[in-house]
Amino acid sequence: MPIKRVVATPEAQKIIEMLKEKYGELVFNQSGGCCDGTAPMCFEKDDFYVPSRNVKMGEICGCEFFIDKDQFEYFRHSQVIVDVKEEKGAFGNSFSLEIDEGYQFLTKSRIFTDEEYAQLEKQES
Repeated sequence: MPIKRVVATPEAQKIIEMLKEKYGELVFNQSGGCCDGTAPMCFEKDDFYVPSRNVKMGEICGCEFFIDKDQFEYFRHSQVIVDVKEEKGAFGNSFSLEIDEGYQFLTKSRIFTDEEYAQLEKQES
């Protein structure tokens, strides 16, 4: 089974699928920190221009996931896990699509084992 740099929890997958039904194709971007900090942001694919300095980490639920180049260097040896929490009070606090539905995406991470990282390097070469 291939090693993935980014995955989504089952709970996050449900919200992503709901958003895809409502908005169509989506894209995720995790900035290097700005008005929304470093939370993963979900946009309609045609409404978001991916900055040229961002790196594609992978896909979740068929949606591309990009991350700031500097953050990618920090997370190079980690798997990013996209999760979601119910956030009824966050309306207007984000540009991400899930906010208006009462949720907020967040990331967790874990360090790859040496074996996983070696396999990942093979996959990517």
